[in-house]
Amino acid sequence: MLDIVATCLVITALLAYLNHRFIRMPTTIGVMAAALVLSLALIGLDAVGMAHGLRAYEESLLRSIDFSDVLMQGMLSLLLFAGALHVDLSELKAYRWTVGALAVVSTLLSTAVVGLGMWWVLPLVGLNLPLMYCLLFGALISPTDPIAVMGILKSAGAPKELELVIAGESLFNDGVGVVIFSLLLGMLASGVTPTVGQGLELLLHEAGGGLLFGLVLGYVTFRFLKSVDNYQVEVLLTLAAVTGGYALASKLHVSGPLAMVVAGLMIGNHGRALAMSDTTRRYLDMFWELLDEILNATLFVLIGMEVLLVVFSLNELIAAGVAVAVTLFARWLTVGLPVAALHGVFKLPRGSWKVLTWGGLRGGISVALALSLPFGPERNTVVALTYGVVVFSILLQGLSIGYVTRKAVQPD
Repeated sequence: MLDIVATCLVITALLAYLNHRFIRMPTTIGVMAAALVLSLALIGLDAVGMAHGLRAYEESLLRSIDFSDVLMQGMLSLLLFAGALHVDLSELKAYRWTVGALAVVSTLLSTAVVGLGMWWVLPLVGLNLPLMYCLLFGALISPTDPIAVMGILKSAGAPKELELVIAGESLFNDGVGVVIFSLLLGMLASGVTPTVGQGLELLLHEAGGGLLFGLVLGYVTFRFLKSVDNYQVEVLLTLAAVTGGYALASKLHVSGPLAMVVAGLMIGNHGRALAMSDTTRRYLDMFWELLDEILNATLFVLIGMEVLLVVFSLNELIAAGVAVAVTLFARWLTVGLPVAALHGVFKLPRGSWKVLTWGGLRGGISVALALSLPFGPERNTVVALTYGVVVFSILLQGLSIGYVTRKAVQPD
């Protein structure tokens, strides 16, 4: 295990250095692009009889890492908490209905649109994927990833309210998407389709329970933080709350991702204002920002390297391109169109629908959920489709979202 961690950190550090020194892309996008190019180069060299040993070593390294387990049971809690920690709750409250509608209603609708769309279109490109797997693909690809896009939006001068909505939507729809995926996966495993009432009950238990557990966890942590004034202890308390709280949420069968978001919002707002000294705030911010950057860079390097393990047939390569189009259409239909049509209700700058549509990036959570599916040809197809959408999303959408923001958003 130590060798695996050391190797991943060394590769990530070297690629981050190369990106900062020469490529100069945003860190997460740059390291993923570099890892992807490196992996493709090894595939090409191996095809002509060179670098076979290096490719075999990288494949062995990747097979020794359970990407789904590493992200969903390790990194995710830390990343979501760190992301929520710096969201201003007083500002987010003004857009709570917008964020709630986009995170819950749009994610549910997008799951259906993508799932049914892929079920209809895949036979046209020579692939047959059962409807349940198409819906699972819809559930795992619908949540957006805030990691890569937030820094780009800031550098592009995006309006504060638009940043806030994108961050809030992404933080909450991750948890909603995981709950929907888990529900569909349970249906696949049992072969029993629950009634609408049973499905809503399970969704309420997972999502509502996660939100409630996050409130309790955040409040308990807040009381601990308020009772001491020692930044080392307080930083350790937040770390314990995240790791221990996520593990306990899993035992209680409630949504750990949603719990981490709520706990992060509470500690980042009430905890920061009422339970921390200036010294503690400074060290807490430094710790979580650094941890966030390291984990993000490592995650995107692993995504770039995973291409070695993804097998694309010609039909699947074509289908991945189709999946990009279907996913973008679903994002426009369930997010962009409502925001454009109900401009006065959502209270966002004109043109925001274009940024929300194009800025709906997909990332590591989608890949991790795809890799958690039962082994079989259907899983291989879903993984290939997911990987194609994620790579397109991060590299092309991520690099162009700044331009789209500058061109599209018009002040009222």
